[in-house]
Amino acid sequence: MVSLFNLSTSLPSMGVFGPLLALDGLLSTQGVMVMLLVAYAGAMWMFLSSAPKVHTLMVSDLEVARQFFENELQLRTADVPLHYYYNYEQTLGLSAVDPIYMSAVDLGTPASKSFSGNEGLWFQLKKNVQLHVITGASIGEKDRQRHVCFDHDCLEKILVRVQTRYVKYKLRSEMPLNFLVKTLDGSVIEFSEVSA
Repeated sequence: MVSLFNLSTSLPSMGVFGPLLALDGLLSTQGVMVMLLVAYAGAMWMFLSSAPKVHTLMVSDLEVARQFFENELQLRTADVPLHYYYNYEQTLGLSAVDPIYMSAVDLGTPASKSFSGNEGLWFQLKKNVQLHVITGASIGEKDRQRHVCFDHDCLEKILVRVQTRYVKYKLRSEMPLNFLVKTLDGSVIEFSEVSA
């Protein structure tokens, strides 16, 4: 005799999920929620794994950086990656800039600034690698423009591009990476790796 309250013994099990998972357990509220979470996790993994790797570079003057990357390094401008439209970096807590890297002019403003994804400049470094250039670095010694980055790999990619474009440069330090670049108009830009 089959009891109406114990359907798991009378319903067939799903062969895909193994004989231990009964159909009524799969179609229960808890089972549906688990399936939705698994589907959501899979969709997010596909979305984020197909997104380009983004390196962020803080500069002291956005217009100087634009002229350098567009004219001298001839980097193509890039579209803002889709995951930046959804404030992905803000959910990770990366939206604030450490006050030590702010310009001396900004001392009267709040210590942290938040950036939305589409602020700044976007350049294509490689096929699936983008450079996000934002303001936030202070002027260097001898009134040099400074470009500051927390990622060694980012500055290595920029240095390789400088070398392949035959731009004059001087390597000051390999660890942390620090080099000077002389632009066509004679000004000097300092690229510095900063360890967090």
